[in-house]
Amino acid sequence: MASAPASATVPLTELRVVSLPEQDLVDHLAGRVPAFRCVLWDMVGEPEGARADEIDVAVTPYFGGPWIRALPRATRLKLLQLQSTGFDGVPEAVGPDLALATAGWVHAAGTAELAVGLVLAAQRGIDRAVLQQRDGLYRRFWSRSLADSRVLVLGAGEIGTAVADRLRPFEVELTRVASRARTDEQGPVHGVDELPGLLGRTDVLVVTLPASPATGGLVNAEMLSRLPDDALVVNVGRGRVVDTAALTAEVVSGRLRCALDVVEPEPLPADHPLMRAPGSIVTPHTGGSSDSYRPRLRRLLEEQLRRLAAGERPLFLQQPGRLRLPPAL
Repeated sequence: MASAPASATVPLTELRVVSLPEQDLVDHLAGRVPAFRCVLWDMVGEPEGARADEIDVAVTPYFGGPWIRALPRATRLKLLQLQSTGFDGVPEAVGPDLALATAGWVHAAGTAELAVGLVLAAQRGIDRAVLQQRDGLYRRFWSRSLADSRVLVLGAGEIGTAVADRLRPFEVELTRVASRARTDEQGPVHGVDELPGLLGRTDVLVVTLPASPATGGLVNAEMLSRLPDDALVVNVGRGRVVDTAALTAEVVSGRLRCALDVVEPEPLPADHPLMRAPGSIVTPHTGGSSDSYRPRLRRLLEEQLRRLAAGERPLFLQQPGRLRLPPAL
């Protein structure tokens, strides 16, 4: 796509036209962010209310699609706002000159709810009960418990923090792991270098990490082998963080169990062993797809545009592109 000369940067306050992929977003924001002209553009057809080459900020559609092919028409575009938390592959596709922001906390609550739901379903045998019901059976059984379990949340970002917050009332022994060791307002966070020593004391591993060169394949065969027998692996981060072949081998053997909202590849083939293995629950990447998503997205976009108009750094900025950002505090 055409862009300004490599030496040029653009002040945030010069961004004035924002495209939104849905009419309800246009209707919501038009009167709330007077500094911006809000136009409708699904990034497939032509924009309504402006030409593609007049748009400064574009909000992408929620679900994947051909929107990247629309970028060459948006020659003035300086900031791309995703509706997703994950952004793997996007910087490579759009190039370094375009600023890129993600949705941050928009999906945190919904994804955290699903993570806790998957843990409860797997521990309490809810999947088993549903299958019995379908077969017309009313048969009692003992189950595992979430209470008193040793739960390790791998990732301390927006989603990992939301998961940990929701797990504490269940009376679990909670351990948090992130890229580096630190202490925050919720207590200690272990560094990822400590992970091998922690897994042996983990009954439930909840993966919330995004995909990156550092996280790809992090939960591999060697890491999985450190988990105790009958441990549960839950993944609501990105599928490629967990080695699918290694996890499949552990689950099919009956040594480990899994509850996955994200997988690699996605979707799993219909005949993949994890689709039918005992001890496996697979949901179709529904973590962020809940009623909480739309009002939170509207709130984020309103705040994002307000910050741009005030010359403040955008939230959840993953690459600065050619934006002229204020000095870091």
